[in-house]
Amino acid sequence: MASASFAPLRHRNFALTLFSSFVSSVGTWMQSVAMGVWLTITTHNPVWLGAVMLTTWLPAIIGAPLGGIVADRWHRQRWIQIMNALMAIGAAALAILELTHHLTPLEACVIGLVEGLSGSSSWAAYQGLLPDLVERDEVLAAVSLSSGQFNLGRIIGPTAAGLALAFGSPGVCFAINAASFVVVVVIFSFVRSPEREAPESPLALWRELREGAVAARTVPGCRNPIVLVSVFSYVVSPFIALIPAMAIDVLHSGKTGTSWLVAAQGVGAVIAVVWLPNLAARTSRLTVLRGSIYVLCVSVALYALAPTLAWAALTLVVAGGAYVGMITGFNSSVQLHAPTHLRSRVVSLYTMSLSIWYPLGTLAQAALAHHYGIRPVTLVAGLAGLVLATFVAAGERSFLSAVELPAT
Repeated sequence: MASASFAPLRHRNFALTLFSSFVSSVGTWMQSVAMGVWLTITTHNPVWLGAVMLTTWLPAIIGAPLGGIVADRWHRQRWIQIMNALMAIGAAALAILELTHHLTPLEACVIGLVEGLSGSSSWAAYQGLLPDLVERDEVLAAVSLSSGQFNLGRIIGPTAAGLALAFGSPGVCFAINAASFVVVVVIFSFVRSPEREAPESPLALWRELREGAVAARTVPGCRNPIVLVSVFSYVVSPFIALIPAMAIDVLHSGKTGTSWLVAAQGVGAVIAVVWLPNLAARTSRLTVLRGSIYVLCVSVALYALAPTLAWAALTLVVAGGAYVGMITGFNSSVQLHAPTHLRSRVVSLYTMSLSIWYPLGTLAQAALAHHYGIRPVTLVAGLAGLVLATFVAAGERSFLSAVELPAT
């Protein structure tokens, strides 16, 4: 393909992987929107949004490193299949409990632990697999497309969830998500990747974890993105999880408003996936990354001040695109700077950092929002992110500049 953004799609195995992930993303976003709506209507307490987010993401402390070790030693596709089968069971349990009117917020948190552990473990293997499916100079575009399919799911999933919620219940969304995981299991039976040499040494969890940690700490192109994604995930990213509270309790737009705002962020993300890799090719990857961080912080602050649903949706289109530019910039840097034989382990630490600090930030901001309101908390978060962005970008050889991708 002529466009650098779509070049990875010429590889059959990457295309299959991307399609299966897209199907799963639609289901995931259906469940995410339905869960947010169900919690908000049931409890009217944003702390439960933070609690479910925490229990879904925090298991990555165990799941991501474990998935990274297994993925560096074993067949990545098979591991992804096993983890998706476990997530299908978790989503099916949610569906049964909600459809029979037995689901409670505490049970949602417990099931979230299972799904979070399986999802983070699968994600570490998935991220480590991507560079094996494309050419080296296509990795940025591959990561961008991977983010794009997730965010295209953010458009289609909430729209489908809105229909399911209008004519059914959250349990229908949970059931569809369970089916989407089954699709991943089936499609990955046909995904092939280059053979790797089997490790000759016996499995030693602590030693192999330490090897990945040493590489992540000593290579600036890995260390700095991991630190930065932690900081910005804690300070700026929680607006994503708190969208239902903004839509229902502040803008008074109900279930439909939640779906529209989540979808708006997905629209911006998909636009960014198509546009940003080509922009990076004309300017530089570092320029796009730096600009994405600034735009994200400003758009989140404007989102906090939006007087109507339409204005909130417009700001989230911009925020969604900028968020993808930031995350794919950090992710690509880790992918390409990490030593090949340690890639999954190093990427798992990146995933773990995102998975720890994002839910902790969400829980903290949800607790503050319960007392002070969503608007002021989100506004302060956007402004604080802007100050941090200025700080990390300062200097000719800034902390941020280390994430520039190496030449092919």
